[in-house]
Formats: sequence, C-alpha cells, structure tokens
Amino acid sequence: MTIRLGVVLPTYNERKNLRGMIERLDKALAGISFEVIVVDDNSPDGTSDEARAIAQDDPRVHVIQRIGRRGLSSAAIEGMCATAAPVVAVMDADHQHDPELLPGMLAAIEGGDYDLSYASRFAEGASTEEWGRPDRVKASNLANRIANKVTGVELSDPMSGYFMLKTETLRADAHRLSGVGFKILLDILATVEQPLRIKEVPMNFAARLEGESKLDRTVVFEFLVGLYDKWLGRWIPTRFALFGTIGALGVVVHMAVLALVLNLFGARFMVSHYPQEVAFITGQTTAAMVAMTFNFVLNNELTYADKRLRGFGPLLNGWLRFLLTCAFGLLANIGAATALVRIGFNPYPAALVGIVLGSVWNFALSSKFVWGKY
Repeated sequence: MTIRLGVVLPTYNERKNLRGMIERLDKALAGISFEVIVVDDNSPDGTSDEARAIAQDDPRVHVIQRIGRRGLSSAAIEGMCATAAPVVAVMDADHQHDPELLPGMLAAIEGGDYDLSYASRFAEGASTEEWGRPDRVKASNLANRIANKVTGVELSDPMSGYFMLKTETLRADAHRLSGVGFKILLDILATVEQPLRIKEVPMNFAARLEGESKLDRTVVFEFLVGLYDKWLGRWIPTRFALFGTIGALGVVVHMAVLALVLNLFGARFMVSHYPQEVAFITGQTTAAMVAMTFNFVLNNELTYADKRLRGFGPLLNGWLRFLLTCAFGLLANIGAATALVRIGFNPYPAALVGIVLGSVWNFALSSKFVWGKY
C-alpha cells in the first residue's frame, strides 16, 4: 500500500508518552496509510529504545537516534527528509497536539487547494484552556506578532509546532533552512520563496500527559536566535555571533571589574611606590578571570544550549577546560594590553584591544574542547 502520510515526532525524554501517542495516531489515521519517524536526541530516559521496541511490533514506526546533536528544528528537518511519504506532518509526542486533526489537514493538502496546513492555538474556535499556562499564552501572542512581521505572512499562530506540508516543498528548500531554535514552521515560512497557500485548523491545545516541558527559560533567546539566523546568518555564523554577543557583555563586566580594582588599589600601589603598570596588571588579570567565568556560564546556558553541561562535576570540568583553552588568549590579552599601556595608551582602550585579540582563540578552542566538536 502506498504511504500517504509521514508523521515526524521529534523527541527528548518522551519514553512514557510515546507508545500512547502511536496508539492515538493509529486510531486517528484509520484507513490512511502512514509511517511514523521518531527522531530522538539520544534521550537519557531511553526514548529511542522504547521507539525500537514499538517498531518491532509495528513496521510503520522508524527511529532516528541522533548522537552528539540536539535541537527541535533540526530534528524535524531530518525526520521530514527521511520519510518516503508525499505529505509529511510534524507534531509533538507529549499529547499536547491532537492527532484527530490529521485527517482533515491531510485532506486539505491532497485536495490541491493548499500547500501547508497547520493547527493554531489562537484561531477562532481554538482553545488553550487545558494548557493551563496563561503566562505562556501571553508570551506566544507576542512572539506571533513578531513572527508575522518577519515572515510577511499573517497567521494567528506562526509559532505552532503542529503542521503538515508536501514533502517536495520541504525538500526543495531544506538546504536553506537554518535548523536553529525550536520553531521549524517559522523557519519554513521565512525561507520558502514561493507563496504558500495555507490552511488554518483550530486546535484545543492540551497539557502534557507525562514529563516536563523541554521549553525552558532559553526559549525567548532561541526565538531571537532564529530571527537573527534568517536575517544575518548567511554573513556571520550564528553560533559565533552568539559567542561574540556574550563576549560583548563580558567586556562590560571586564571593564567594571578593572575600574573597581584600579579605584580600590591603584592609589595604594602608588603610595607604596609600585609602578602604575603593576596596578593595571592586577586589575586586568582579575577582570579577565571574572569575565571568563561570566562568559562560560552564559555560553553554557545559551550559545551551547544544545550541548549544555549539567551537574557540579561536568560544570566544574567544563569551567576548568574553558579557562585552560582561554589561557593563551588570556596571555595575549594581558600581554598586548600591558604593552600598549607601557607606550602610553589609556588603560581602557588598551584593555579592549587585549580582549579582541583573545576572543577568536577563545571561541575556536572552547567550541571543540569544552562543548564538543563544532
């Protein structure tokens, strides 16, 4: 029987939800030939093993276990490119998305009147009452308004994670998708050049059945990252830009600490007949160490959120590796800045030059030795 629909389920720690979702799909798609592509980001709870166990009894289920890479958007792209079906859907495995909507969405696309169909949390007739998160509703509404301006398409919920489109449409532009962030529909809408005929389906957005949401405090940051990648990612690699942005914040921290040390101890050094450069070296070294620690924490939470280090041991090890890989950058930083001070430069511009010289080294080695191969 020819497969009509591929359903992609990007997963991370969804072991308890997966079997029930497959059963719901089987019921909702009765009479429709389909396959399920489970794309699991090497979940520690054994989601991929559960998916393989299900596939032993149901050959329609296939598993992609991703090692060393994470991210909802990139997982969805891999799954959509892996299906043999002419139409592909992406939805969550946590039961917040109702599989009963799939037949109607499929009929809209197979009928030839639409290129893409999606389930909206905010269309007329939709509801988020069961979700029980009014804070997330407000945040989603704001993100949707921004997303509509970016894509130029007026939708009630362009941030939806539940949608369906022709596979050929996806594959034609798959190489241009960024795969950054967590909202692949926004990525598609902002990338596909030809106007898409879009069918909107109201959805009752439910609460998770089991487990906790993977959308943590970094989701706003990831949303902004996605927007950046669509606007400027072709010129400046996104991860380097994030690293640089946090580095710029680190500059502020660095300068503040340097000023504090110079103000507190500079006069004491001079009274004790120490040369001015000793006060500067002390301040520059202290400021660099504080700024590096600041940068490590933010980069771990944001820039490398897909490879985030967790637990005291991994964090301590990662911090030490970060300091070690930045050691030569620190030496170049201090050495160049001190040399400039010796020839008469103002301490603050000299410190800035030192920071810039060390930054490229810091990014290159920390990407590889702290958070893994980039």
